Amino acid sequence: MSLPRIAIDAMGGDEGVRVMVEGAAIARHRHDRCSFLLVGDETQIKAALDKHPNLRSASEVLHAPDTIGGDEKPSQALRRAKTTSMGMAIDAVKTGTVGAAVSGGNTGALMAIAKLALRTMPGIDRPALAALLPTLGDNDLVMLDLGANTECDARNLVEFAVMGAAYSRVATGRTEPRVRLLNIGTEEIKGTDALQAAAAVLRHAEETLSLSFDGYAEADSLGSGNFDVVVSDGFSGNVALKAVEGTAKFVADLLRRSFSSSLRSKFGFLISRPATELLRTHLDPNNHNGAVFLGLNGIVVKSHGGASAAGVANAVAVTARLLEEDVTNRIKADLDAIGMDDLRLSATAAVRA
Repeated sequence: MSLPRIAIDAMGGDEGVRVMVEGAAIARHRHDRCSFLLVGDETQIKAALDKHPNLRSASEVLHAPDTIGGDEKPSQALRRAKTTSMGMAIDAVKTGTVGAAVSGGNTGALMAIAKLALRTMPGIDRPALAALLPTLGDNDLVMLDLGANTECDARNLVEFAVMGAAYSRVATGRTEPRVRLLNIGTEEIKGTDALQAAAAVLRHAEETLSLSFDGYAEADSLGSGNFDVVVSDGFSGNVALKAVEGTAKFVADLLRRSFSSSLRSKFGFLISRPATELLRTHLDPNNHNGAVFLGLNGIVVKSHGGASAAGVANAVAVTARLLEEDVTNRIKADLDAIGMDDLRLSATAAVRA
């Protein structure tokens, strides 16, 4: 049985149509249940499709006369959304024409347009941007928020924990994901009032929430594999993510430079190549591309703007899995079961205390 169609903002990303279409073609080759609505400049998309007949047979093209720039303010993007490739892709989710949308475009604009068009789920004040990060353990780490909300209160952090746990159950199969709050230390007295209030609510609601709250996590433990979900405000989460990505690139570049520094080093590289290739694959952000906006009445996935075609294909694979697992309705069911109104009241009381 085929999946609902996936809308691709073909104009999004640093390289636009070529990479987005090639990425969709790779995804189609790997997952023949996928079909697509390619949104953007019709002439450019059809020219790109000539190189990918397998994708062309599983795609429809929707012409969009405008695009949203990478430096465009969300307020400006909202005013032009109806004629842009990003806005039209999200509108297709709203109308039910497709099951999900993928874009590599402006994150702020994508968040603003998606939130206005799809609205948040009942019980959720703000959606959050979540992604999977590799770890040394058997599990990937769900990290949120990664930039959708620069300032968050305790209620928002509790909501993120609920949504992150639901996503982790889909991604890792754990019935009670281990959740931590990102903080500057693991001691209970550390952190802002919002963090301490959110922790107080989560400690007293573990059974209701179907998660295991493990307290605080410092940024240097994100890759340990000792927990499944880490929750943060969008400012801290985005800074931590960029630091992790920068460190991974630094390590890869340092190894490359070291192995090319002398004849002996080059010989050592040949001997250790299987291990270095494994490291390169593990650290390559393209292999973990695809962040999802959780908390909306529909699935919207953000591909990294600089992602390669393989990275775009991975973002599409994340989208397909979310559709297969019906993650939106699973989160709704979790929210109904735990009673978010009661949790918000608890978080408010904890802040006042």
